This record gives sequence, C-alpha cells and structure tokens, in this order.
Amino acid sequence: MRKVRWGIVSTADIARTQVIPAILQAGNAEIAAIASLSGRAQETALEFNIPNYYDRYEEMLANPEIDAVYIPLPNHLHKQWVIEAAKQGKHVLVEKPAALSAEDALEMANVCRENHVKFMEAFMYQFHPQHQRVREILVSGEIGEVKLMRASFSFFLEQKEGNIRMDKAKGGGSIYDLGCYCIHAIRNVLDSEPVTVETYAEFDSKTGVDLSAIGILKLENGVKAVFDCSFEMAFKHEYEIVGTKGRVVVPRAFRPDVNGGEGVIIVQNDSVDRTERIYGDLYLQEVEYFSNAILKDEPIHYTGENIINNMRVIDACYHSLNNR
Repeated sequence: MRKVRWGIVSTADIARTQVIPAILQAGNAEIAAIASLSGRAQETALEFNIPNYYDRYEEMLANPEIDAVYIPLPNHLHKQWVIEAAKQGKHVLVEKPAALSAEDALEMANVCRENHVKFMEAFMYQFHPQHQRVREILVSGEIGEVKLMRASFSFFLEQKEGNIRMDKAKGGGSIYDLGCYCIHAIRNVLDSEPVTVETYAEFDSKTGVDLSAIGILKLENGVKAVFDCSFEMAFKHEYEIVGTKGRVVVPRAFRPDVNGGEGVIIVQNDSVDRTERIYGDLYLQEVEYFSNAILKDEPIHYTGENIINNMRVIDACYHSLNNR
C-alpha cells in the first residue's frame, strides 16, 4: 500500500508529542524527514527513527521524496512556509491559526490552489466522532429549534514570561490560541457564518496581548453564539447548544485526548437526561483523513474558503476590540 511521505517543519512540542506519533501509527502515512533551525533535527530524527533530517527548512522542502508537510511553527511564520511548501509541490497541514489575517489566509489558499496542493488547517478536534454525533442529534430535532451556542476554551498559563503566547508580534493572545477553536466549532457545528461580532477582552499591561476574551456572535441562520477564551482560568474546553426543547453539552470538546480519547455528550430535555460516550483518536484521524485525501486525490471538506472564513471572524474580533 502506498503511503504519504511526510516532512515535519520544526521540532515543536506538539509535533513531537502528538502529530509525529500519529503519523507513525497511521496506516497510510510515514515520516520521510524532519527539519529544524534549532539544531534538534538530528536528535528528534534518532528518537523517532526518521530517515532524513535537515537544519534548514528549504533543504527539506526541496526533497522530491516528500509528498506533504506538517507545519507547527509559531503563528507569524505560517504564511511564509505554507507558501514556500506549496511552491515546492508539497501538500500542507498547518497548525491553527493558519494565518494572522483573512488577507494572508486568502493569499496562502490561492498559492496552494495554483500549485495544485491540498491545504488544511490543523483543527484536530473536528475529527473526533463526537461532533458528528452532535450534528445528528440536532438534525433529529431532539432539542428543538437551536437558539444559542456557547463555547469555552481556557487554561491557566502559569509561566507567562518568555512564552510565545504572550508575544503580540508573533500572533500571541487568547483569541488566536484558544478562541479560534470556539469560533471554528460554532461555525462548524451550526454550519452558519457570523454576520455580527462583538468582542470584549482583558489585556496584559506589558505585552498588549489579550489574556481573556468574550465574543458575541449573530449567525446567518439567526442563532446567537457566545464564546470565551482565557489564559487566566482553569482548564476548560466545552460547548453547549440550547434549543427550544432541550440542550446538548459537550464537556470535552477540544481535547478529548487528555481523557484517553473519550468524548462525552450530555443530552437533556423534558423527557431525556442521558450521557453518550464516544471514543476517537483525533490526531490519528486527522493524519489519516488528510493522507487519504492526498492518495485518492479527493477534495477535503475543510476547504481553503473555510480557513479564510474562520480568519475573517478572528479579524472581526480584533476589529471590535480595537474600536472599543
């Protein structure tokens, strides 16, 4: 069976702890090379038995044996290296947020399209089967007409000094880091785009990044949505959908992997109060999905347009904050 040959752009923690192990487990993928400017490429290659390593990204991207690359670089570097990878004919899986503006995302998507490569943002949470089950529950009418969705993602960032999440120039801030998931989930689960966005935030006095934020959205389909994200609250990653007859709560929405891959769906209405448990390996399913799309030359459901639209909402959040 042919496998997609992956190159890893950097030795970032998420690559080493999540995505590299997922590629090694995938039945349709393998790792051909890794590159890092930190000097750790050889060390990581030996750790994971990766056959090739490079100390410059350009050298790895020039390798004709590589089909696709995974880019977990800091947010402000995504645009440069997505475009460079696409020009070298590599399919691209890039960490979220894919860019720092919708304008940049549009340019990235256009370059990928012009070079006939697939381009996907690594919102791994969406590949857990619990979200498809939520959609089925909504379509069934079990909670009636959907009126409101709330989404939350937070964790307490103890060591702020020197953390890249606190560097505004590099795409730091709670909206870029965590709120992007909430926004994506609202759009993804409800299948509708926001028409108005109003955002409130608390900013760090030294760096100017948003430590916490709350957003209020009105969607095209009339549903209201609220999200909150923070570096100053306990770990929480959940969403709730409220209808005219009941509600659905997903308390492990974005990181079910920290609970062994177990997703939980709570459904409540006048006649039902039940809990469903669904298992899935979100990183493995993300890798296998993207690799399969490459091998079969099939379109991916999370298109470049979807990436751009998510960035438009993030842009609107910051526009709201800057004009407050």
